[in-house]
Parts: sequence; structure tokens; C-alpha cells
Amino acid sequence: MTNETKVAVLLDCDNTNPAVVAHAMRIVPKLGRVVIKRGYGNHATLANKWQETLVQQAFTPCLQYQYAAGKNTSDIALALDALEALFDHRADCFCVVTSDSDFVYLCRKLRERGATVHIVGEAKTPLALRNASDQFHEWTPESPASEPVPGAAMAIEPTRKAGVPPPAQGKRRPKMVVEAVALLAGDSSEGKVHLGTLGQYLRRIDPGFSPDGHGYSGLLDMLRAYNRLALTKEDGGHYTVKLAPAQ
Repeated sequence: MTNETKVAVLLDCDNTNPAVVAHAMRIVPKLGRVVIKRGYGNHATLANKWQETLVQQAFTPCLQYQYAAGKNTSDIALALDALEALFDHRADCFCVVTSDSDFVYLCRKLRERGATVHIVGEAKTPLALRNASDQFHEWTPESPASEPVPGAAMAIEPTRKAGVPPPAQGKRRPKMVVEAVALLAGDSSEGKVHLGTLGQYLRRIDPGFSPDGHGYSGLLDMLRAYNRLALTKEDGGHYTVKLAPAQ
């Protein structure tokens, strides 16, 4: 039996930019294991601008018809499903991707019941919604450039200085590994992350990730090939990694 946090990611597709999802999916693997991924919207929303994002990110589309003009039923469906997931113990942490203040009360009720709530939204997100969550993660149009969609084609780490040899033939250094270390170590007071935590995070953002697939015998072997990473063997024999000082 695992005590791993179970995370539900719920998208308010009618009121959110699809580009925000890439930012959200870099954040949620730090919170725990994602067990629910759903996107809520009307037919026009889900069949057009959201279709590609939902398919690529393996979200379940939750179509909500508008029974009367001007009435948005998606918000109610999202809120009811969130509460149901909490009461059924399927999730204990919720990441709601929205900038809509209508979800303030949902956030408060989830937290009253002991759940943790994260909101991922745009700069226009009202202060009330930000304060109703445990943590608000703001997306800006610049975010996708530094936070690519997990699972997409991975850039290769550039050579940091002249004279540094490239990896051995058949071996690759995906940039996502450096980005993951920067993200996780940034949350640590010591500025470093344990290898086990890093490996778990990498598999969460890309279930197909494997050091073997990049030509290495294991994660430790892979990290040693990076110019921008510094490994430390701690007391007890385990390793930690952090960004290397700029040279």
C-alpha cells in the first residue's frame, strides 16, 4: 500500500488557453501521482482548439451541452466531479487549470475537507481565486518557451563551454533532465534533489523515459554526462544532483 499523493488535474477548457496545460503538466508531477486527467467544455470548445491538447496529453474530454443560451454547465460538472473524487478517496490533491473566480467556493470546500488545491491560471486570475488555493501557479505567454509540453520531442543539452567533449556515440543528453533538476532543486532549501526523486519526476512527465533509451546504464551514469549538472555522494552512499556553477 502506497502513501503517494493522488492528484486530479481538471481543466476548465471554456475559460482557459490550451497553452496553459504545458505549464500545468510541468508542475503536477511534483505534487504526486496523477490519477485523474479531465477537460471540461462545450462541443465548440472541445472539438476545435482543445482537441489536439487533450489527445496529446491523454485527458478525458468531458463534453457538457448548453441547455440554455448563456448558461455554462461545464463549471458545475467540474466541481461535482472534484467533490466526488475527494469523497471516493480517488484524489487528495487537486490542480484546477482555470482563471475563473467561480471556482473560489469549490477550492474552499475541498480544503475544508483536507484536500490540497493548486490553481494554474493566467495573469488575469482574480485575487480571490489565488487566495482560495494552497498555491497559485501563474502562466504567462513566455512560459511555453521554457517549459515545453512533456513527452514532446526533447532538445539536447547544449555544450556549455569550449573544449567539453560531446557524449559518446549513441548517447543523448535531453534538455528536459536539466530543466527537471532546476525545477526540483529550486524548491529545495539546499538547492539539490535526490536521484530517486528526480527519476520519479522524469517518469511522471514522460512515462516512456528511460536512461537505457538514451544510451546509458542508469540515471546516475546519465547525469554524469551532463556539463550543467553536479553530482554529490552524500553520507549513506546516496547521490544528490544540482545545477553546476556557471563558468
